[in-house]
Amino acid sequence: MESATETPPELPPQVPPEAPREPILTLPSALTAYVVLIAIIHLRVLLPPELENWTIDVFGFIPKRYDQTLLDYTFPGGAGAKVWTFVTYSLLHANLSHIGFNVLWLLPFGSALARRFGAIRFFIFMAVTAAAGALAHLVTHEHAVAPMIGASASVSGTMAAAMRFAFVKGSFLSFSRGDADLAAKVPALSLSRALRNGRVLAFLAIWFAVNLIFGIGSIAIGMDGASVAWQAHIGGFFAGLVLFSLFDPVPRAPADAADASSPGTPDRA
Repeated sequence: MESATETPPELPPQVPPEAPREPILTLPSALTAYVVLIAIIHLRVLLPPELENWTIDVFGFIPKRYDQTLLDYTFPGGAGAKVWTFVTYSLLHANLSHIGFNVLWLLPFGSALARRFGAIRFFIFMAVTAAAGALAHLVTHEHAVAPMIGASASVSGTMAAAMRFAFVKGSFLSFSRGDADLAAKVPALSLSRALRNGRVLAFLAIWFAVNLIFGIGSIAIGMDGASVAWQAHIGGFFAGLVLFSLFDPVPRAPADAADASSPGTPDRA
């Protein structure tokens, strides 16, 4: 007697779970707070002209403020302004296009650095590179009366710091990368190894060439013809490149780690 066997019901094909999609652009909270702060401060343009000019004089970086030969003229802000303007100038901008130009460069490089450093380190880093840019501007414009404003020195610092890990395999400028958080936390190259990396050297060459063209050639984009404080850019860039290791919480890459290259008018920073 044959026994009947039941054919098990056919199961529907298993559909693999869809991988979570990362938004095209996500800003870490530290960078978002920084951009919002700049935008709020820019509301100063709604002030009466006299008060707005006073704000720039008090919080903008004016090399002449440190001139020991200055006799009968006192700048607003007193002695305190000689300290805080090394940083506060970087939070002031001339117009929306000035802000937009700086934020545009902060989106990739500042995002990666904010994710890597965390909020506190990121804010301190921005202040330190701003101060380095102001110092470079002071050395090269000893008697200048025009205030310097703008975040470009700090932006340049983030670009330089990001170069220490941007081209490492898995990072945000490599050909093989993971999600944004992982890409921002790959081990960085030492300064000596970074300066032997072909991609880093190419980026450095292009960056310096562009700054020299826009600075020495007096070319300005959307800045009402104001001069570009390119020396401050270089000061911030150099500080970001050299001081990166003091802020970096991620352990350094081993010596044999693979990288992607191996297979008047305010001066506005």
